[in-house]
Amino acid sequence: MSKITAAITAVGGYVPEYVLTNQILETMVDTNDEWIVTRTGIKERRILKEEGKGTSYLAIQAAKDLLEKSNTDPKDIDMVILATATPDMPVAVTGVYVASQIGAVNAFSYDLVAACSSFLFGMSTAAKYIESGRYKKVLLIGADKMSSIIDYEDRATCIIFGDGGGAVLFEPNEEGMGVQDEFLRTDGVGRPHLKIDAGGSILPASAETVANKQHYVFQDGRTVFKFAVSNMADVSEKIMSRNGLTGEDVHWLVPHQANKRIIDATASRMNLPEEKVMMNIHKYGNTTSATLPLCLNDYEKQLKKGDNIVFAAFGGGFTWGSLYLKWAYNSN
Repeated sequence: MSKITAAITAVGGYVPEYVLTNQILETMVDTNDEWIVTRTGIKERRILKEEGKGTSYLAIQAAKDLLEKSNTDPKDIDMVILATATPDMPVAVTGVYVASQIGAVNAFSYDLVAACSSFLFGMSTAAKYIESGRYKKVLLIGADKMSSIIDYEDRATCIIFGDGGGAVLFEPNEEGMGVQDEFLRTDGVGRPHLKIDAGGSILPASAETVANKQHYVFQDGRTVFKFAVSNMADVSEKIMSRNGLTGEDVHWLVPHQANKRIIDATASRMNLPEEKVMMNIHKYGNTTSATLPLCLNDYEKQLKKGDNIVFAAFGGGFTWGSLYLKWAYNSN
């Protein structure tokens, strides 16, 4: 019997309609289009404006897109993993609600939280469930409503983040396609540099924490940039050397869309030309857990069966890693 590998067999995505451009941000904070584009590569981002709608809405729409495009019956799904840093609410697991809303009545579900690396770590988790033979269809969704935790008077963070959701379906493969290798890392030294101070068990919500704006994302941009540039490039190079891959062998890099300069540095270390790098940061900004699947959704029609794809991400905590996957189907 052939070895079972975990292959991606379908993708889906969703971004809200409202477009927050750099020009609009110029009216909100002291910044300008040229400064934002030069330092981040971002021109616009999507924002979920409708009241009462949270991360679950983004996740549900992305999942429905996948189910419709792939003609998958949600009742056949065994498991739903929601990778997110912005759950709808504490305690009540958002992924469980998402699974129920899309009709995945036979699946169990949970949330996976690893900041901007959530989806990458989720890929590793989903693959293990498939490889074990325990489950046949695992739906992995990455979704974040980052606008819910951003201070739009803080020009250091409000220019970066957007809202969105993406989804992939993992299924068993006996042709050697799918996940080949991974290199995942974490380091608690990053805790002070990218965080939300209040709302957790150390500093519960109070009138004082709200007044002090301690429920918004804080980022020490310079430190995070430095760590992200070196670590994303390091793990991508490591996964290539470990699997005997050169820049010519890699068909696509799927990098976390945090900053174009970080993406360029990673591609450079891998000796990859720009045309092999998936990039949509200019359209969506940093959608945190949704960046990797949204890239796959945007580029799906260009992917060919057998393509060597390297994923790379970096997030708060710090969390980071790289994953090597062989694409399992032709989209056209």
